[in-house]
This record gives sequence, structure tokens and C-alpha cells, in this order.
Amino acid sequence: MLTEFGKIFVFIVLSLVFVVISVFAAKLIRPKRPTTEKLKVYECGENAEGTPWIKFNIRFFVIALIFLIFDVEVVLLFPWALVYKSYGIFGFLVGAIFLILLGIGMAYEWKKGDLNWDRPKISPPVIKKENN
Repeated sequence: MLTEFGKIFVFIVLSLVFVVISVFAAKLIRPKRPTTEKLKVYECGENAEGTPWIKFNIRFFVIALIFLIFDVEVVLLFPWALVYKSYGIFGFLVGAIFLILLGIGMAYEWKKGDLNWDRPKISPPVIKKENN
């Protein structure tokens, strides 16, 4: 007789076997007719210009990571909002602390300037020479 963990393990193994068989079967029966049009880079319906190996501004990635972090944290608020009343004041305080930490993180990112898209150019300091 399988334990509960054994049932889960069998389910995971069967699901992996199903996925592997499905991918293999799809590879066997799909048509293989590559053309130059099909092999072109597709970018949002626009024709690609230049090489795809260009340097992106790191700000794209920073904004994306900040969005993911805060998005996941906001998603965690939905279950709390549904059940915090059943935990009384303790449930409310846990959620309030979470929201305060979320606000502090947002204020830090804002103060740091990572949420500003166009930063002013930093000009190096200039030392003026005095005439003697």
C-alpha cells in the first residue's frame, strides 16, 4: 500500500512520462518544412533590424526585477486579505508589518532613483584654476 508521499511520487513520475511521450510524439508527426521566412527572427510583428546581439541598458532589467518583486508581494496580500479577520489582531499586525516593509522597499527604490526612467546625466566635477 502506498503512502501519501508515494502517491504524489507516482503522480509526478506519470506526469513527467506523459510530457516526454507527448513531446516525442509531436516531434515525430509534425511537418518539417523550414523556409527562410520561418527561420527569420520575429519581434512583435516588426521586421528585425540589425543584429540581435546588442547591449541593452541595464535599467530595463532593473525595472523588470523590481516589478516582479513587488508584483509577487502584492499577490501574497490576497490570501491575507481573505483570512486576516479570522486571526484577529495578530493576523492584522502581520499583514500591517508586511505592508510597512513593502512600503519601505518601495520608498528605498524610489529614493535610490531606480524607478526614474530618465536620469539626468552626471557631469564630472570641474576644478577651476586660479590665476596668481
